[in-house]
Amino acid sequence: MTTQIFVNLPVRDLDRSVTFFTALGFSFNPQFTDKNATCMIISNAIFAMLLVEPFFKTFTPRVLCDATTHTEVIVALSAESRAKVDEMADAALAAGGTEPRERNDMGFMYNRAFADPDGHIWEIFWMDP
Repeated sequence: MTTQIFVNLPVRDLDRSVTFFTALGFSFNPQFTDKNATCMIISNAIFAMLLVEPFFKTFTPRVLCDATTHTEVIVALSAESRAKVDEMADAALAAGGTEPRERNDMGFMYNRAFADPDGHIWEIFWMDP
């Protein structure tokens, strides 16, 4: 069995998050979706659980950070080409995301980052095989 990863992220407005990530081309598993959470499908082995903040808090005794002012994690996703990096980053910006830093071109690797509406940072990168 392939190991799967489920990244759990708190969100303030689940509908807003679903709309944002749908605009980037992601889909959601309805079996794991209700008023408190949704399962965003990144690949056949990688998923992001978007959990409304009150529900997320039931999983941890720690205080949630405000991802718009503090960095909790950077989720990095590979892309098949430089053009795909730009395509996803541009789609994120068009859907209401922000670009927290300049693009980075090292020749053998190219990446851009965007922050979703809750401030979580996503980095999209391409590496020359």
